[in-house]
Amino acid sequence: MSNDKETLYTGVTNNLIRRVYEHKNDTTLGFTSKYQLHKLVYYEVLDAIESAIVREKQIKDMNREEKLNMIRNFNPEFRDLYDTLVP
Repeated sequence: MSNDKETLYTGVTNNLIRRVYEHKNDTTLGFTSKYQLHKLVYYEVLDAIESAIVREKQIKDMNREEKLNMIRNFNPEFRDLYDTLVP
């Protein structure tokens, strides 16, 4: 999640559409609501929660430039990808 490249948030969920909706609508007070992180700019789909947690930790260990490059490779325009997920 992001707010136009200023702040980035990495998390893990078993339901991406639901979780992004919650972030977009500030249903839970926390980091994403405090910094208005309402744009889904990157995501990965993994088969097992254990793999997802490992990957989340890998991403959190990256420096900012590495994260931005990863996002740019996936989503060069930094557009909100939420609408591509919702049927």
